[in-house]
Amino acid sequence: MPLSDAYNKTDRLYQLQMLFWKNPGRGWRTKEIAEILTISVDSVSYYINELSVDGRLPVVKDGWYWKLAEGATFELLPVKLNLPEGTALYLAARLLTQISDERNDHVLSALTKLIKGMPDTIAPHQHAIVDTARERQKGQQDLSGIFETLALGWATHLQVRLFYAPPHRASFECQFSPYLLEPSGIGRTIYAIGHSSLANDLRTFKLERIEYAKLTSTSFEIPADFDGPSLLKNAWGVMYGDEEPVEVCLRFSHWVTKRVKETVWHPSQQIKDTADGCEWRALIGDTLEIENWIRGWGADCEVLAPPDLREKIMQGVRHIARVYGIAFKEQAAPDVLDETLFNDFFGE
Repeated sequence: MPLSDAYNKTDRLYQLQMLFWKNPGRGWRTKEIAEILTISVDSVSYYINELSVDGRLPVVKDGWYWKLAEGATFELLPVKLNLPEGTALYLAARLLTQISDERNDHVLSALTKLIKGMPDTIAPHQHAIVDTARERQKGQQDLSGIFETLALGWATHLQVRLFYAPPHRASFECQFSPYLLEPSGIGRTIYAIGHSSLANDLRTFKLERIEYAKLTSTSFEIPADFDGPSLLKNAWGVMYGDEEPVEVCLRFSHWVTKRVKETVWHPSQQIKDTADGCEWRALIGDTLEIENWIRGWGADCEVLAPPDLREKIMQGVRHIARVYGIAFKEQAAPDVLDETLFNDFFGE
């Protein structure tokens, strides 16, 4: 079979799956499907048989109509990977199990399936890692059902009815259209970005804060002007902000400059060497997520801009001083070292 024909078949098999998954309560006549996919009636029958035999499209015939079987689950088309590609996906799934401490059986199942395709020389060791991850998640909140509902809504463009519990506000219910699912190493979780009926605007929901989620039969279309990659390009993690990005400027000491340069922390970053280390600049959509990263560098990182971020970090330093019983005396001039305060913090 020519390569182009193979791609056409793969596309049509996927379209056939999506036709049923996006319309779960509807039946389809063979002729209707043929017209939509622009193929013959015989090809439709062949494709349905091929997908249903191995469970990728569990449908039943009801008179003249094909319908999804009750309790049907979404199965993806098979993907062929070479060893480096499989290793890359394994590492991605492995990282997801590390950042998520709540139970998510789908992540562990995907990781297990990837390992089964790996050579026998490494597979046993990786199975032990999965077992360790599964053991670590025992007794934790089970997010498998909520994750599955969001994944199905995202893939099939069906709205999700959910209850959300923000940390400092009352819980609420809304109709949510998931446009994008995004993992975050900073929040050690998965976020769903999409349209909320309550706000009538884009919202980002954290997986752990969703108390209940149910797939509806109401379809949605992602707006033509929604651009996920563009939306997140200025985010430090997933918080993209509602206004223009601000320039964050940090001064790093020479002790950590080499480490700073080893990693591209943000796609917009620029680094300039200085006599005492380096200055790091980047355009950030929302500075909330970067705060803990800054604090993690300790005294080796000083915020130069923006002023409100600098003040916020300074407030944190003052709070730490109070926690450790370090009293501030009169404020010294900015260019003069307060040796007493320095010694209180770091010892003589």
